[in-house]
Amino acid sequence: MPHDHPHPPEGPVDWKNHGVKVIPGDQLDSNTAQTPGMNRQAAINLARVGAQKIWAGTVHIHPNAKTGAHHHGPLESVIYVVKGRARMRWGEKLEFTAEAGPGDFIFVPPYVPHQEINASTDETLECVLVRSDNEAVAINLAIEPVEKPETVLWIDPVHRAP
Repeated sequence: MPHDHPHPPEGPVDWKNHGVKVIPGDQLDSNTAQTPGMNRQAAINLARVGAQKIWAGTVHIHPNAKTGAHHHGPLESVIYVVKGRARMRWGEKLEFTAEAGPGDFIFVPPYVPHQEINASTDETLECVLVRSDNEAVAINLAIEPVEKPETVLWIDPVHRAP
């Protein structure tokens, strides 16, 4: 059965610099597309590791926070819930809803208007996010959400509380 992946280049390859890359969890990049109510950080993308067909990172949503409505253009998204309880709303008026907990995967098809909600009032929702391209596309929408977004301050060692 033929493989659908490229063969290694001809000649010697510098595998040390063009091989496996480990991105420490405390060195993720917040300079990526953002949506109000959540904090996305890139681990794997074109700029950081030369990824051509994938984007991966984390997303944290503070307790009881609700993001603004958005979609990710032509990209497919997979969200893996590490900690907490996620409530997803989607549709033209965000009229559909489902929840996911630790160990669950969420699939978001291209162009689906959606809103992420932390269903917990006291625990941060922590997820791993993977997209089908190396670009971080987030198109914020002017949809009146069923559950109103809240402004959530991003507080960490770099961003201090006011």
